[in-house]
Formats: sequence, C-alpha cells, structure tokens
Amino acid sequence: MVGQARHERGGVRFVAAAADTLRIAPLDSLTAIYHRASGITHIVDSPVPELLEALAEPRSLSDLLAHLATTYELHEANPDALTERLAELEAAGLVSRL
Repeated sequence: MVGQARHERGGVRFVAAAADTLRIAPLDSLTAIYHRASGITHIVDSPVPELLEALAEPRSLSDLLAHLATTYELHEANPDALTERLAELEAAGLVSRL
C-alpha cells in the first residue's frame, strides 16, 4: 500500500506506448508484442495485453485497479502486484509514467 500511496499523492498516471509503435499478435495463450521504438519483441501472457489495452488512455494506479476490477470482475485486486507489473512494463518501454 505504500507504493500506491506514493503514486496517488504524486499524481502519477501511467499510459501504454502509442498504438502505432506496437505490433500485437496473439499466439494461442501468449501474445507477441513488437515494440518498434526498441526493436524488441516481447512474448507475454495475461494480464499484459489487458493492461496495455486499459492504458490506452492515461490512468492513475487507483483508476487502473478500479477499471480492471470492473472489467474483469476481480474480487481481490492487489495494488502491490499491479505496481510491480507496471514497473516491469515501464522498464521494457511498453508503459510510461506521466
């Protein structure tokens, strides 16, 4: 919860890389994401494609949690796990902080 509080106080919002910089191709249960800016192809599993879709517009951590909970009927959304996943996606260049 400390991470969530820090993000909310600072007004940090997250947004996915622009759609025209990503080529997304479903591969059965996995998804290939080619990031044109880095030239790297990422092979990912759920919830990465869902997070990128949800972050097509900038969202705060709490807004993203609420959106995911509503859209995917999550009963116990974990803000710490989401913060970690966003940090991974940010390191990969697929998500940015605003």
